Amino acid sequence: MNGIEPELIQFLIIISLMIISFTFEIVPMEVTALGAVGLLLVFNIISVDEAIAGFGNKAVITIGAIFIISKALVKTGFLEVLSNYLYKMGGNNKWITFTIFFITTSIISGFLNNTAAVAIFIPLAFKLCQKFHISPTKILLPLSYAAIFGGTLTLIGTSTNLIVNSFLENNTNIQPFKMFEFTKLGLIFFAVGTVYNLIISRWILPSRAITSSLTQKYHLSTYLTEYKLEEDSVLLGKSINDLKVKDKFEFDVVKVIRNKIDLTISLNDAVIRKDDILLVQINVKDIMSFKKELGLLLLSDIKLSQNELLGNNHVLVEGLIAQNSTIIGKTLSQLNYRQAYNSFVLAIKRQAELLRDKVAHIKLKFSDTLLIMIPKDKIEKLRSSNDLIILEELDIHLRYERYWWLSILVLPSIMILASFQIIAISEGAILGAILLLVLRSLSMEDVYEAINWPVIFLIALLIPIGTAMDNTGAANYLSDYILHLITTLDLSVSDQIFYVISILYLITFITSAFISNAAVAIILSPLAILLASHFQSLSVVETIDPTRAFLMSICFGASASFMTPIGYQTNLMVFAPGQYKFKDFMFVGIPLTLIFWLIAMYYIPIFWPFIIS
Repeated sequence: MNGIEPELIQFLIIISLMIISFTFEIVPMEVTALGAVGLLLVFNIISVDEAIAGFGNKAVITIGAIFIISKALVKTGFLEVLSNYLYKMGGNNKWITFTIFFITTSIISGFLNNTAAVAIFIPLAFKLCQKFHISPTKILLPLSYAAIFGGTLTLIGTSTNLIVNSFLENNTNIQPFKMFEFTKLGLIFFAVGTVYNLIISRWILPSRAITSSLTQKYHLSTYLTEYKLEEDSVLLGKSINDLKVKDKFEFDVVKVIRNKIDLTISLNDAVIRKDDILLVQINVKDIMSFKKELGLLLLSDIKLSQNELLGNNHVLVEGLIAQNSTIIGKTLSQLNYRQAYNSFVLAIKRQAELLRDKVAHIKLKFSDTLLIMIPKDKIEKLRSSNDLIILEELDIHLRYERYWWLSILVLPSIMILASFQIIAISEGAILGAILLLVLRSLSMEDVYEAINWPVIFLIALLIPIGTAMDNTGAANYLSDYILHLITTLDLSVSDQIFYVISILYLITFITSAFISNAAVAIILSPLAILLASHFQSLSVVETIDPTRAFLMSICFGASASFMTPIGYQTNLMVFAPGQYKFKDFMFVGIPLTLIFWLIAMYYIPIFWPFIIS
């Protein structure tokens, strides 16, 4: 056993544990990455300087700057005005409207952070669904896919492109990727994907909700809410089964709490007493009628008067917890919505998970949906907090912040300068962010809110993993294994390279379905560069350099995250409000992934030829 083998074994164990933690979300991903880096330090696989190098990486800084510029653009209200224009543009033709909607989402996602684009267009999606009387289930998943297609159009379209580009800059003598170098293949993905979106929207995806009234217009989701018995409740001294209301309402009694103790007997047969609290998983359309029928109090009733609950000034709205929300990890009991917004959280929904804790004690997570009773004049204040994506129709207008026009011009200016190679994209993004701060288009508070700190920390902490790949020889080991498989097939050099492109793309999109695509890009990029160096060494008569082709296979493979809701942040954002099931993503995502794989295998060797002369 040579000296490097123990380090390699240690590294593979650490990587395996990291992937398991990523897959099952044992702890937040950035915590997992921090733990992995800590173990690499303990076992002397990386140095301290290598462990912190990610925080000074160009890709990380550029991603942070793009977050800031995106925030400035969102702050103006320009995109909301655009969405309102799109609402009217398609007229009464449903599928022309949705075609325009998907195309616009993709284009914007090519230049803005994908999650920001989806957050802006989710309310418009519901508005369009209401207009055309179709289920949001038909539209929200294609919306996420459209954002992913857009990410393949430019260097800044997705963080994985910037990450892979940083490996190209730091580990080779090859020119970095250009701003629009991705566009050739990205446009094909975009065109094919848009057609696929229209097909699945119209004929494939199920209809699980029809938009109608205010309380039903988004989806008839089930929420966890709490009821308490009134003194004259018809349920007093009886059980749920005694009243025979199961046929009338869609609900499930999750827990009955008596004197702070959970009842362990059959909940539907339990005889209910005064002051008992019932935790009920119930359809949103039945929350109020169930309360009235059984003579129950929502716990909100204790804090909100009947006039407030029934008054015309109050509406029910759904709020989707945003990715960078400050309320993540907090409980409703810690959030005083009554004081801040004169409102009350009636219920909470978490994807397909059945919540069994008291509503007030549930720690909130990204993509949870809150059902909120709120005065109409407080909705804008709640929206401006950036904690929730409010699924509600609002009057939209351009907000004339100081130098608002600058926010609209900065991003295209950076792209133009970068495309003509006047400045590097990293320099342009940093200068753009600084300019917006200097001219006070953004405040420092805006900057802190704009940057998705978990993403920044995750990427910065994952970059040392790529270094560890080199230090331990793991990249060499995997490279040798892949080359061994290829060489056994007795193929020409060109065919061998073709198969490597296919394998790299395959490994990338499979692993990206279950763990962070940023992690996949960081782990596989050193492998791609090492494989490329092997083929470079074979150059005799012709110059062979498949580096660009190999790295592009990782970029596009990492963006093909269609198969699972956890494969991409935008997938997770639409999972709950769209009432999707895991199998929905598998059913429509696998065919699209395979189509993109075939397209990539054909076009990558054409657009990025590896035999140069």
